[in-house]
Amino acid sequence: MNLHDWIDELADVLDVETELDEALILDLARVAAHEVQKTAAPITTYLLGFAAGAGDLDPEKVERLAARAQALAENWDRPADAPDPDDVDDDVPDDSTVDHSTDRYED
Repeated sequence: MNLHDWIDELADVLDVETELDEALILDLARVAAHEVQKTAAPITTYLLGFAAGAGDLDPEKVERLAARAQALAENWDRPADAPDPDDVDDDVPDDSTVDHSTDRYED
């Protein structure tokens, strides 16, 4: 079985009818995997497909979205192991010596 047959069978199982540019999807996945990290490939292509389905987009609009996603991946400048700037590990004060037995909490 080749990739095209797989796509046809999978589309039947998923009950979707779509025009699919395999090369476009594979190129986007390759760029995301190489420029961002390997696990970005399936996530990127899934999100492209989700956007295409949610917006009921024609193939030309899907190509434009894919180009934008690919440009984002190609210009990605954060190493795969870089911490997320939004994840801040603030110091949590140690209050283990504080008696909280009389604290009142509202529901």
